[in-house]
Amino acid sequence: MSLKDAAIAVRENAHAPYSNFKVGAAIRAASGTVYVGCNVENVAYPEGTCAEAGAIAAMVAAGETQLAEVYVIADSPDPVPPCGGCRQKLAEFGSGDVPVTMGTTAGAERHATIADLLPGAFGAGHMAGA
Repeated sequence: MSLKDAAIAVRENAHAPYSNFKVGAAIRAASGTVYVGCNVENVAYPEGTCAEAGAIAAMVAAGETQLAEVYVIADSPDPVPPCGGCRQKLAEFGSGDVPVTMGTTAGAERHATIADLLPGAFGAGHMAGA
């Protein structure tokens, strides 16, 4: 299954009763294994989780820590980029050249890299001497 197909499929499982804005994410780890996540809303809005965060959590739970590719999809007029927090999470587990594809359910796509989405990302190197 392609990353796009995996993201489309998992998007259907999103728990979005408040916004009705379902998001699906699929990531390929360095091993080639695909992990998926969907947004999970909570009535206490800050307590929900993003699709990208869910996919990353699944990858880490499986014992992997290196991203190779990302696909995110939503029913939106334009491809929706990851939120700021998810951009930082992607940068934690993927190098700047990791491709990120943002898609819509209508078929539009936008291609970027993690570095495009988060230039100057904060990383472990910034904590040297801490």
